[in-house]
Amino acid sequence: MQRVVLFSNFKEYLLFLLGALFIASYSLLIEYNNYKHFSQFDSVLVDATVVKHYIKKTPKRTTQIVKLKTQRGVVFYTIAPLKQKIFISQECSLEIWPQNLTFLSYLKGFFAYSKGRYSQEKNLRFKLLEKLQKIHSPDIATVYGAIFLASALPAELQSVFSQLGIAHIVAISGFHLGILSAILFFLIALVYKPLHKNYFPYRSQKRDIFAVVSVVLLGYMVLLEVPPSLLRAFGMFVIGFVLYDRGIKILSMQTLFVTVVLLLSFFPRLFFSVGFWLSVSGVFSIFVFLLLFQNRSKLFQFFALPVWVYVTMLPLSVGLFGNFNPLHPLSIVWTILFSFFYPLSLLLHFIGFGGSLDFILEWLIGLV
Repeated sequence: MQRVVLFSNFKEYLLFLLGALFIASYSLLIEYNNYKHFSQFDSVLVDATVVKHYIKKTPKRTTQIVKLKTQRGVVFYTIAPLKQKIFISQECSLEIWPQNLTFLSYLKGFFAYSKGRYSQEKNLRFKLLEKLQKIHSPDIATVYGAIFLASALPAELQSVFSQLGIAHIVAISGFHLGILSAILFFLIALVYKPLHKNYFPYRSQKRDIFAVVSVVLLGYMVLLEVPPSLLRAFGMFVIGFVLYDRGIKILSMQTLFVTVVLLLSFFPRLFFSVGFWLSVSGVFSIFVFLLLFQNRSKLFQFFALPVWVYVTMLPLSVGLFGNFNPLHPLSIVWTILFSFFYPLSLLLHFIGFGGSLDFILEWLIGLV
């Protein structure tokens, strides 16, 4: 079947953009109303979740910086006492004092002094992180926490992986979601195909499997506090399947364009997320490659794509993070091997042999 493009003329583009503009205006109106409510008093009582925390040392003082996210999606930084035990996904009830808070700062994220209570109750995400800490050494548990559960890496490890050029495979992103979705499709199809053949032959097998995979991935994304890069990937996954199911060409810049515009329309805060734009840039690079070499063999694409992405993303990566090492070009090899390492490490953790591949991560960390 010959697939058609989503937009065939300027009028269709214009209608889509007008619809997206309406959605964006409504989203911003909601956010502005929340901002006015949030900023009407000098102090605000909030319930929030810890996204990240780290120790900042200066010649004059040492402080514990905490990044939090409220139930409405407001992101802010604050200072916690050094003796306060902080962990990822920890819930807290705080009174904060945002100073000179503008609507732009409200959307981007801001700093506020605070006082309040940090709960010691542990949610599912933290319990899973604790299990990783029991299996692995501290550094390796932190790396697996980043790969599986989107926890933040400490500055030292972040620098190591940036110098090796593999920060993109340690920080969970659409790359990981793509591998997960492929695994889920395969496993669910094994169970569902016989049932479909015997009991539901009138149903669309692909749609049913897609629905189950989407629900699982959505639950996983919510567990991880909806990282921007995963939100982009999930949005593209859903939009891509819907277009594919209706006979529309999905290997097109139109797919990426529609995904980005719709996500920004519904979630204006994504506009200020560096992770989101890095993710979009990576997908743009991949689409350019696939469009240029779509007639080449799958084997060629598998090995050539990491080289292409590395070369095209290198200026952006070095410009943002400033870390480069003579071993940096080997990230092409590590990216290819990670396609096998990631699902294998997941399987080993499920069957109780999670520490089997620790020597690989220890060796990588020791290179820098």
